[in-house]
Formats: sequence, C-alpha cells, structure tokens
Amino acid sequence: MPNFLFSSIEVLVGIGLLFLGGEFFVKGSVALSLKLGIPQLVIGLTVVSLGTSAPELFVSISSLLQGSDVLAVSNVVGSNIFNVLVVLGGSALVLPLKVESRLVRRDVPLLIAVSTAVWGMASAGKVTWQAGVALLIALAINTIWEIRTVREEPEETENAEPEINVNSTKFGWFYSLGLLVIGISLLTFGANLLVNGASAVASLLGVSEAVIGLTIVSAGTSMPELMTSLVAALKGRTDLAIGNVVGSSLLNQLLVLGGTAVVAGKGGLLVERVLINKDIPIMVLTTLACMPIFWTNGRISRQEGGILVALYIFYLIDQVLPKTIPGFQNEFRLVIISIILPILLVLITYQTINYWNKNRRGNKNFLK
Repeated sequence: MPNFLFSSIEVLVGIGLLFLGGEFFVKGSVALSLKLGIPQLVIGLTVVSLGTSAPELFVSISSLLQGSDVLAVSNVVGSNIFNVLVVLGGSALVLPLKVESRLVRRDVPLLIAVSTAVWGMASAGKVTWQAGVALLIALAINTIWEIRTVREEPEETENAEPEINVNSTKFGWFYSLGLLVIGISLLTFGANLLVNGASAVASLLGVSEAVIGLTIVSAGTSMPELMTSLVAALKGRTDLAIGNVVGSSLLNQLLVLGGTAVVAGKGGLLVERVLINKDIPIMVLTTLACMPIFWTNGRISRQEGGILVALYIFYLIDQVLPKTIPGFQNEFRLVIISIILPILLVLITYQTINYWNKNRRGNKNFLK
C-alpha cells in the first residue's frame, strides 16, 4: 500500500505540474510572440492551441524515452476520446453549444480524415517514422492554411479566439523568456513524474499500461482543454469551446503522435493490438460524433452533451470491468451493443430527418 500511495501521489503531482507548466508555457509564448510582433489572431490559432496540447506532447515523448511506447500511443488515443466525450459533452451541459463558423465546417471533416488515416497507419502494429513525418507535414500545411483562410474571414473568427492580454509583455524579454523556461521545466518534470507514477500504478494494480494511458494519463493531460472549454462555455464563447476540442484533437494526432513517431526513429512507434482493434476505432467513432453539429444547425444541446458524457462513463466501465468483475464484461458489452448503441442511432437518425424536414419546409415557404 505505501508503494501504491506514493505512485498515486506521483500521478497527481505530475498532473498538477503539467497543468501549471501548460499555463506558464502559454503565457510565456504569447508574451514572447507579442514582443516579436506576431498578430494576436495567429497566436490564438497556433501558440495557445500548442499550449493546451503541450502536456500530451511531453508525456508521450517522456513515455517513449522511458521505453513505454504503449503509454505514448494510448495517451493520444485516450486524450482524443476524452476531448470529444467529456470536454465537448461537459461544455454542452454548461451551455448548449451553437456555432456557425469555419471552425466546424472546415476542421471537423479534417479531424475525421486525420483520425481515419491514423487508424490506417497504426493497423500494421506500429507508426513508422515516415508516417510521423507525413503527419508533421500535414500539420505544417494545415497551420499555413489556417492562417491564410482566417485572414480571409476575420469577422467570423475574431470572437472565436481567446483574449490575449497585450500587457503580458510589460516585464520585457526577460519576463517572457522566464515564463517560457519555467513552463517547459514544469512540463518536463511533470511528464516524468506522471509516467513513472502511472507505470508503477499499472504494475501494482495488475492492469496494462494501455488502460492507464487511456484513462488516468489521458484525462490528466486533457485537463487544460477541459478547463479552457468549460470557462469558454460559461462566458458564452461557444465557438472557442468547440474550436478548442477540434484543434487539440488535431494537434494530438498530427503533432504529438507524429513527433513521437519521428523521435522513435527506425523502429517506429509500437501500437498494441488491443488499441488497433478497439480503442482507435472508438476514437474514430467519437470523432464522428461531432457530425450532429452539422445536422442540427451547428448546435449541441444539453441532452446531446449528457449522452456524450454518459458514453465516456460506459467506456471507463468497460476498461475497469476486466479487473473488478471479470465475468460481467461480456454481458456489459452485449447490453451496450444491442441496446444502448441502437437507441443512440435511432435518436441521431430522428434528429437528422427532423432537421432536414424543417429545412425543406423552410425553403418551400421561402420560395412561396
């Protein structure tokens, strides 16, 4: 028990340091960018998004360097599942999310395409360094495209970006660099603590590192996204709440997974069969859950948010059951597949048909 308690404290302290490190990293990067004269809108699309994904990046690379490819990959997969089901769903519970912007029309289909491509890349049992380079190139192209298109539609995206305090540069270059160094140091130390603690907890509990990465580690590294989107929803900034989820999920795959695969070198980043057969497909399916945003006029209701959060609870239960009530797992999955999923499909289909009918009637009335 003392060993388990010590490892648990390492996990909690690691998550806390990652959260603080991400905050310092964002503030330092923003301050430095403003000193360099980079437009605030560009900072919002790049630096701030990178800051919320920095914990995942540091944890995955730290896991790889410590020989745990499984933890590195499961962290990315689990974070994306957490982002859509908990961050997006939780934000919708706070305030129904309604958005009519290029963020959803452009980025959600891109996220679906990238998630599907990652599934294909991982299906061979590893993500090669060549695949990692391809993901990083896609990130560069997407970032350039993002900046170019955002300048073409500034009126649509101006309010979707986080406020950046210009006064954050009042302490000059030393202040900006100091925040950046502190942030990177905390991220590095926190990542090492979290990986060490998570590996020890997995060993002591007799569960795989994949399960720990998909649950505890991914939830911990996704805390910045959760807090950002919840605060944005409370302020009525629904564009930011959704954009944060989509942008972070893209970065997790393009930057975190791609960068980690490149660091892995010739051997590539090994992917466990259970991730390929179950968890990565679930990641793709949860990404497809973003589609009702299109079907309901860019709106996610509280009911839909509650469904997303409930799905994550079911996902957690499915991860925990093998070690708690082993004989009940098959029955639980049967209930999910035969009852819960069909009900959800019927509800989504009903909403889609209902929305299309309303639009068709509206168009007919308009023509009259």
